[in-house]
Amino acid sequence: MSEATGTATPERPGLPAQSPPVDPAETAAATGKTAAPGRLSWWHGDGGEGAKRNVGLIAVLVVLIVIGAATRWDLYSNPDWVWNNTLTILKLASVVGVVTVGMTFVIIGGGIDLSVGAIVALAGVWCTTVATQSYGAGGMIFSALTVGLAVGVVNGLLISYGRLVPFIATLAMMVAARGLAAEISDKQTQVSDNTFINGIASTELLGIPLLVYILAAVVAAGWVLLNRTTFGRRTVAVGGNPEAARLAGINVRRHTLLLYGLSGLCCGIAAVMLTAQANSAQAAMANLYELDAIAAAIIGGTLLSGGRGTIVGSLLGVLIFSTITNLFAINGLSTEAQNMVKGGIIVGAVLVQQVQFRSLTQFLGRNRATTA
Repeated sequence: MSEATGTATPERPGLPAQSPPVDPAETAAATGKTAAPGRLSWWHGDGGEGAKRNVGLIAVLVVLIVIGAATRWDLYSNPDWVWNNTLTILKLASVVGVVTVGMTFVIIGGGIDLSVGAIVALAGVWCTTVATQSYGAGGMIFSALTVGLAVGVVNGLLISYGRLVPFIATLAMMVAARGLAAEISDKQTQVSDNTFINGIASTELLGIPLLVYILAAVVAAGWVLLNRTTFGRRTVAVGGNPEAARLAGINVRRHTLLLYGLSGLCCGIAAVMLTAQANSAQAAMANLYELDAIAAAIIGGTLLSGGRGTIVGSLLGVLIFSTITNLFAINGLSTEAQNMVKGGIIVGAVLVQQVQFRSLTQFLGRNRATTA
């Protein structure tokens, strides 16, 4: 049998002439371009997309700090005030940050949860009832976590097995949970008499509030769960293409149930933290937390259609919104103006996502056409 050459052979008259194989190194030398090193190619490839987005979010934080220093240099010129203000921002971000971790998993998995604020309120009210407080701090924490997990599981059951649209199911749960919290508390503020629970918000370790450590622990656990476990890979697969995930052997319904259960568990943790901060709980607590959590996840790069997102990006999104809130507070600006700015940031982030997704789709379409 003859070897393959650049011309047709008598034994294979139907085949066109083939060009000799191209050496990538020779091509790069001829064009004057050299291959990027491994790390640089990772940065310019898909692997560096999340890192570049996080660098951009850090740059936004720096810009906000510069704006704060420019508008209130009398405060920022004091190092002690800057340190205390940083701790205030971190404490402000701690509760919403824990809720955002659970929300990030739900959105990556292709869902949405509008009931997180109501779940926090219900868990907080439930754990501060007289009957629950009689069991001590352990009983209060167990009650809050159990209520949050149970409500999240109910959401998951309605969506995965009841076939309800996530928006409708969680919207109904938001109303129902708020109503149940108001019924349990009789529309009154329930004061926490437990010194251990109340001390969670005031306790500091090495000068850093315990609430910040709790946030760091939840974020670390969420990062490991998303990036280093089968559960995280399945979450991305289910959010990216549920049918393909089902054909690959993933139980999509059960996994969706687990995602909403995880979101509810994060709400239970947040309820304990928020109760500790206020030394009380009421049905109106954690108002609009669902907006803050969804906004932080979107700002952090989580795709609303599912299949993509990072825990670190969501954390940076929470810090950005907490810094904006702090910036408005120290400048004496109204909450209404703050909400308008937040709404504009959300719209801008979604528009950027749509442009990026459309560009990626067009690029993939051109590649398929070229290959065909």
